Amino acid sequence: MDQNDVLNGQGEAPEIKPVAGDQTETKGSPEGALPEAASMESLLEAEGLGLDFPKQGEIRTVVIATLGDNEILVSVGTKSEGVISGRELEQIPTEEREAFTVGKEIPVYVLTPEDTNGNVVLSYVRAREEKDWEDAEELLSSSAGFDSQIIGFNKGGLLVPLGRLRGFVPASQISLVRRSTISGETPDQRWGRMVGEDIKVRVIEVDRERRRLILSERAALQETRETLKDRLLDELKEGDVRKGRVTSVADFGAFVNIDGADGLVHLSEISWERIQHPNEVLSVGQEVEVKVISVDRDRKRIGLSLRQLQPDPWMKQVGHLKEGQLIEAKITHLTKFGAFARLDDDLEGLIHVSELSEHRIAHPKEVVKEGDQVTLRVIKIDPERRRIGLSLRKVDSAAYSDLDWKMVMAEEVEEAQEAIESTESPVEPEKPTPEDALVVEVAEDAQETEGAEETAVAEAIVAEDQSEEQAEEDDEEPVPDESEVTAD
Repeated sequence: MDQNDVLNGQGEAPEIKPVAGDQTETKGSPEGALPEAASMESLLEAEGLGLDFPKQGEIRTVVIATLGDNEILVSVGTKSEGVISGRELEQIPTEEREAFTVGKEIPVYVLTPEDTNGNVVLSYVRAREEKDWEDAEELLSSSAGFDSQIIGFNKGGLLVPLGRLRGFVPASQISLVRRSTISGETPDQRWGRMVGEDIKVRVIEVDRERRRLILSERAALQETRETLKDRLLDELKEGDVRKGRVTSVADFGAFVNIDGADGLVHLSEISWERIQHPNEVLSVGQEVEVKVISVDRDRKRIGLSLRQLQPDPWMKQVGHLKEGQLIEAKITHLTKFGAFARLDDDLEGLIHVSELSEHRIAHPKEVVKEGDQVTLRVIKIDPERRRIGLSLRKVDSAAYSDLDWKMVMAEEVEEAQEAIESTESPVEPEKPTPEDALVVEVAEDAQETEGAEETAVAEAIVAEDQSEEQAEEDDEEPVPDESEVTAD
């Protein structure tokens, strides 16, 4: 059998014998020959000629081969060319297309591995978008914020870009400070003026299939506030005065942002006047000056005050009062522990039950009744607690007699000096009269005894307090604390 017979299928066929491993061996064929069923891909791999063919949906880095007006040809690395044309070419931003040069590497997205002309159809814009989706997913997993700019709006919120993607910030995720500036009924009236403003947002939802990218300004600012608060807590000291802006109000107080972190102004620290709700004085977005009154670094809380930067009207009301002074007052209310007396329109003092009489009494009604006009002595002024203590039994106390005489003389001197200053004096001074000499003598005596007045008051108060303590020890029924006043 010659070679031609073999090629024509004539002659004996090669003998095939079974071998170990259920494999077959062809007798007469070269050792290690491949089976007839071997594929071309297996053959190429066996020869080390494997090729990485483009697959639909993958992103590749290619090299620009040719730049044309209607298409861009690129080398995809398999001895074939890819093409970017038509709509995919038009979507490339002009500034990016002008930066393309032959030999430059660019990312592309494989739309079709092979068209009718044998080319790989590619998209540059889609590749960039896929990269932006990957960035969005990374930002979602890391909970990191990023800076961007408001480029548009719809009826539900703002549009903010992430690369080539358009993210949506719902109205509920916009910061309270920004929302406080919203006005109007239509979307354009509410959101229009915000277009072009810078904004810091955080990715809170990513859905590639639905092309849904949800962002939040509130979440980003919360993360920023926590970082800033840690730094601010290390810097703040009680007594510091800072400027801030009201971010929200609640029944119990108002939150004020100072240097990026929020502090609380409690309802009682907003005003010296009694208010029912913070919105009577404050509004969101209002700029205010506050005083730091507490810093809790463990709980990360900052206490602020507005009223402590304002003059205390109570101090102005009691400015004319001195301990030991006699005043006229009206009894307004009786309680088991004492009687309240009105000194001025908005100023009241308390007469403790032990200060109503020299004798022990069970109830203030045994001595006074509501509406009585009485002369009282001021025995205590407490600015911190805004209270005034009064006494009825010490009005005629011998311990205050010297003080009373000096106060009367001081008042007469003051009235005489005011009369002299208000009277026009002639060119030639008049000779002093005996009455003038007496006035001068009293004035000098008042100045010399100014320090003695305070000592006398202190000694009188101590003496009376000691007698009170002794009386209270003998009293079987406990009596509330010392005389004090609460302003209306």
